[in-house]
Amino acid sequence: MISETDLKHLRRCVELAKEALEKGDEPFGSVLVSADGKVLFEDHNHVASGDHTQHPEFAIARWAANNMTPEERAKATVYTSGEYCPMCAAAHGWVGLGRIVYASSSKQLAQWLSELGVPPSRVRNLPIQEVIRDVEVAGPVPELAEQVRELHRQLHEGKR
Repeated sequence: MISETDLKHLRRCVELAKEALEKGDEPFGSVLVSADGKVLFEDHNHVASGDHTQHPEFAIARWAANNMTPEERAKATVYTSGEYCPMCAAAHGWVGLGRIVYASSSKQLAQWLSELGVPPSRVRNLPIQEVIRDVEVAGPVPELAEQVRELHRQLHEGKR
């Protein structure tokens, strides 16, 4: 179930994705929120440098491992503009973070990119639950997914 608080944080993720696009990067953004509702860390993609591991969800996992207790991590929520890739899902699982809420799914992204004529990624799109066991996941959110779709359209149509 998606709450008003979830929507607030997801909107911030979409803003971060837009910031990434404006900086010439792929439009993904994520926010880490503590159990008591405090925003602890936020980031967007940094893959334009050529390092395709520079995803915000991976940065969140690293930050959480270095700055939170295992108990705090388990009670935290990660919000993200797009469902995790397998690399980020694994990082989330290894670090022991809690709930994941996303605006758009990896299945939606694959469909959008196909419609735009973008070749498939070398890394398979897998649902988070295929990578991590026992994690609460919520998403997608249709109205926000449409905003994310538009950001990806802008990115890829700008490359033609």
